Amino acid sequence: MDQNKIVLSVEHLRMEFGGLVAVNDLSFDVERGKITALIGPNGAGKTTVFNCITGFYRPTGGRLTLNTGQNAPFLLERLADFDITKKAKVARTFQNIRLFTGLTVLENLLVAQHNELMRASGLTFFGLLGLPRYEKKAQAAIEKGRQWLEKINLIERADDPAGDLPYGDQRRLEIARAMCTQPKLLCLDEPAAGLNPKESLELNKLLLHIRDVEKTSILLIEHDMSVVMEISDHVIVLEYGAKISDGTPEKVRNDPKVIAAYLGVDDDEIEHLVDTEKQQGESDPAQATIDDLLDKVIEDKAEERS
Repeated sequence: MDQNKIVLSVEHLRMEFGGLVAVNDLSFDVERGKITALIGPNGAGKTTVFNCITGFYRPTGGRLTLNTGQNAPFLLERLADFDITKKAKVARTFQNIRLFTGLTVLENLLVAQHNELMRASGLTFFGLLGLPRYEKKAQAAIEKGRQWLEKINLIERADDPAGDLPYGDQRRLEIARAMCTQPKLLCLDEPAAGLNPKESLELNKLLLHIRDVEKTSILLIEHDMSVVMEISDHVIVLEYGAKISDGTPEKVRNDPKVIAAYLGVDDDEIEHLVDTEKQQGESDPAQATIDDLLDKVIEDKAEERS
């Protein structure tokens, strides 16, 4: 693939904790302007990968190259976490919401622009004097925050405490806060966790807007397969810290290795089910897909236990 089309290249990433190998020889690319999903069973190493990309962990080995398309590429494994945010323009959210619940909805978006405002204020000196340079930047920050509140339909709650928002609104506010930093890569750790179907739909609309209108590349970890299959352009599947599948959502959802990983059964058991479908005259056994094969495996396991 043309390197200019790649915003993040992960090459032979390895992360060890003592004698435990959490991520082993992992390589994949995140295409610019696309949504890439990182999925896998619990304990597969997904959040560890995020922590390496965003500087919370220093990888044991491998290379993480961030190409903004404007400057020389950044080697993320060599940068401190604050430089990954500030210089390489990588933003992230976490599994657990980390809003400032005592601040207003709008103030949470201003906090995200703190570094820019501090530079404009001359480390508060110009701000204390009320000079136009700072006032102009402060008004621009407020306007940017209000624009994002319009986009996530929370402008009427701008002055309410963020902690008073419903859970789904807090999720979207957290993503909007990350977007106020104008990232080149937005990393989202289980953004649909705890959302009801209506809230998941609103989340999907927001992420598609970020991809299609804001032109921001997204890398997400997600367990909600309906979200992954609906909005992702590319899916990478991990098991025990290693990649077992990589491709389009349709390819991945029909991969026996993926189904086996989620069920905790052997690959050959899934392949046997596919072969059985063929022998029974299924016109397109691949289209039995995960749901049908899951049902069949669960049924067989239940019979074994009875």
